[in-house]
Amino acid sequence: MKTQKRDKLTRAHAKGYQAGITHRSKELCPFQAIQARSEWLGGWREALTDRQSGLVGR
Repeated sequence: MKTQKRDKLTRAHAKGYQAGITHRSKELCPFQAIQARSEWLGGWREALTDRQSGLVGR
């Protein structure tokens, strides 16, 4: 059975979350499309919240 690729917007969110966890700047968002950029920034903001709450180790 072939493996299906994940939804691009889900992937953008996950990549943004990883960038936020690793303290990368939101200015480094690699996406130009508005929807993908929005998802990436949403993931980045979620990671910031998780870091501030102490849910993620440093």
